[in-house]
Amino acid sequence: MPFSVHQHLHRRSMPVDERDLRAALPQGELSDLVRCTSYSPGEEHRESWASDSSDSIISSGSDSDSNLYKVILLGEHGVGKTSLARIFGGVEDCADAEEAGNTYDRSIIVDGEEASLVVFDIWEQDDSQWLQNHCMKMGDAYIIVYSVTDKVSFEKASELRIQLRRARQTEDIPIILVGNKSDLVRSREVSVDEGRACAVVFDCKFIETSAALHHNVKDLFEGIVRQIRLRKDSKEDNARRMANTKRRESIGKKAKRFLGRIVAKNNKKMAFKAKSKSCHDLSVL
Repeated sequence: MPFSVHQHLHRRSMPVDERDLRAALPQGELSDLVRCTSYSPGEEHRESWASDSSDSIISSGSDSDSNLYKVILLGEHGVGKTSLARIFGGVEDCADAEEAGNTYDRSIIVDGEEASLVVFDIWEQDDSQWLQNHCMKMGDAYIIVYSVTDKVSFEKASELRIQLRRARQTEDIPIILVGNKSDLVRSREVSVDEGRACAVVFDCKFIETSAALHHNVKDLFEGIVRQIRLRKDSKEDNARRMANTKRRESIGKKAKRFLGRIVAKNNKKMAFKAKSKSCHDLSVL
């Protein structure tokens, strides 16, 4: 399901509140590194939508930046990171998509509340070890992508999760493991169960997507918003959201979930299985 057309997109050409990124790179390289799109559904493209002109730069000290969440896309080359980012940014089908840049700033409505995300697709921008190390430290949340048709990319995703753990040892950072290209059934090399098991072992969430079919892409980005809120917002706010969600559940689903928790407490194998299933639920920790 695509993002609804009333959601807002903004133009951005540098990471929010990342002064050290500007200071650490030689003058003139920053704009090439993290250029981004300016596009709004239902509106004509602006001629300068991929421009790096100074009017597109938002000050890293602006008050509104505190309400923006930085989401970093990680993963091997060819797994579909850019396709997912462009779907989020609303520029996938644009004639100028190749020039759209690699940073996407968008406001979306999740559970009736607006949230602003800045999605960075800069992991493979160059061979700079400094940039990749910085990516590991600058995100409010991470999406680690692998292709279900490429076992090596799946193994690399596990390595990236380990690197994140080392870089953010004392922090509870939202991470979603994403198996992309789920539509390529005949070429699959990584099963759903393998993806789930990996997510359980590395204590993160899991979802399979198909950028080609837009399958679960909307759920992915709404899920990352929920995971951020669960960690950053107050217990009262999250309890209210959870109560609203539970009201929409059927009695059968509530009973099944309750019994599942009871059984899992008394059986380690069942507990692992239950956690494996819950890693699909992006609305809970």
